[in-house]
Parts: sequence; structure tokens; C-alpha cells
Amino acid sequence: MRSVEIYILAGFLGAGKTSLLQRILEQELENNRKVAVIMNEMGQVSIDSDSIPERIPLKELLNGCVCCTLSDKLGVRLSELINQFELDAIYIESTGVAHPVEVLDACLSPLLAEKVRIQSIITLLDAACWLDRHKLKIPLRKLITEQVKHADTIVLNKIDRISEESLRVIENELYMINPTGKIIPTKFTNINLSTIQYVERKGQDEHEKTHAIDHLHIKTYVHTFSHPINEKLFEDFLRTIPDSIYRVKGYIRFTGKSETFLFQYAYGMPLHTKSGLKMNNTLVFIGDGLDHSNLQKTLRNLEKNSMAAVH
Repeated sequence: MRSVEIYILAGFLGAGKTSLLQRILEQELENNRKVAVIMNEMGQVSIDSDSIPERIPLKELLNGCVCCTLSDKLGVRLSELINQFELDAIYIESTGVAHPVEVLDACLSPLLAEKVRIQSIITLLDAACWLDRHKLKIPLRKLITEQVKHADTIVLNKIDRISEESLRVIENELYMINPTGKIIPTKFTNINLSTIQYVERKGQDEHEKTHAIDHLHIKTYVHTFSHPINEKLFEDFLRTIPDSIYRVKGYIRFTGKSETFLFQYAYGMPLHTKSGLKMNNTLVFIGDGLDHSNLQKTLRNLEKNSMAAVH
């Protein structure tokens, strides 16, 4: 029986995993390979799943981290995909706070051991974020280091935002942590599929457990607006976001504009682009110890003030 290749995409929040996955899938389709995707989101609502081409089978794992609270469900989703489709490969996009080895462990249930082959753990790094990692809390710094340590391939993304000297420093640091990992410097997640496939698997080292729920205090909050939001008031709100909120993503509509925008926020940098989709006005917040009630109150006031600004 032919086994299905498994690729695990790891990397901290906002590094560009979904963009990397999109590039990989485009190339897989060009090569006429049959692939599927499992996306794990910490929140109750999946945002990134809309970026996956419709002809690619997709399973979602929401509201938890696959390396701890959802490990059993990952095995179920893998079984479903393998039984329903004849596949060459399955790509698992883990949450930004997942430990890659624990995701790997969750893939290897006794029921699946003969049906799957772990082909590669690919860790995506934001070069500027790596340079500034000392600003993160200690458990998160440990997690990012672990994501590097256990990777077969390290895709060092966004190198256009750092100097040549900084790039050499980072590559040396990564090599010290992971001497056998393959380092691919890039910008805009622009890689050739062949550089991440058919990499020899590393042995499974001992690793420090870092569960998103138990140790990192990573929490999510999902908020849906009933009405469009005033763009200037929204920008004012973004300036007040605390450092403990690592990522915001979702869809938003602004007052006086007919389009729905895909919104992304990571490391203090907001970005919204026209989505071309008619979606609920929903944002997902991911952060350290989020104060749900305070965030809910702030966002409700934002909507109320946006409505008042129209009249």
C-alpha cells in the first residue's frame, strides 16, 4: 500500500504560513499531484481556509491546538482524507503556537502508522521577529527556538526587511540551534517546491513540552460586528492594541465602502486587502492572556461610535 506524504508547516504567528502554503499548493497542482490540507486554528472561526483552492480537499481543526487539546481529532481528519481521496500528500498548517514534534506525534496514531509517511517539518520564520525575539515572553521564545530546533527545513522569510549583516547573524544562530536543518532565505515566501520536498527526516529528539493552552496562555477571542466600522476609528483602535495581542485576522467592512476586506495584523503591522468575498464582519484575536470582557467592550464601543459617526 502506498503511504501518503505528510508535511507539517510550523512557525510563529504571522510568519506567513498561509502564504507559503498557497505557493506550495500552486506548484503541487502544476505537478499534477493530488494533495489535501488540514488547517488548525486556535479560534472558533477559520479565516485562512478561504485561501485554499476549492479543488483541494480541506479539513479544519478549530478552537484549540492540534498538539494538545485536538490531537485525537487530527488522527480522525487524516483518516477521513486518506479514506475519501487518493492522495500523494497532506499538508498540515499548525497554529503559530504549536510544537512541531507534538503535531508529528499526533499524526502517528497506530491506525495511521502504515498509511502515512512524515516527509518534512517545515518551520517558517519572520526574520525581523527572530531578531526581536528577546521582546517576547520566555515561554514564547522557547517555543520559537523549539520550532527551529526540530525543523527539517527552515524557511527564513521577509529577509527584505533586514540587512545582509543581520541575515548572516541569523543564519549562524539558526545553524547553532539546528546544525542539520536546511535554511532557505526568502522574501514573500517565494520558494521552489523542490527545495522542501524529499528532505531526509531527522530523528525525533527530546523536546520540551509547550502546549498553547497549559503553558503559553495563548488565548483567542472571536468578535463579529453587526454593522460596518468607521475606518479612522478602527485605525485608532489598532494603535491601542497591547503587545500581548500577537495576531488579528479576519474580514471587515468599512462605512461607505461596499467591499469586504481581508484583514491581517502581526507585530504591530496591520494590512487589509480587498477579499472579493461577501463574508461576516468577523475578527479573530490571538494573544497572551487576552482580557475577553475588556476586548468585547472596546469593540462594541467601536461599533457604536462608528454607527453614530454616520448620523
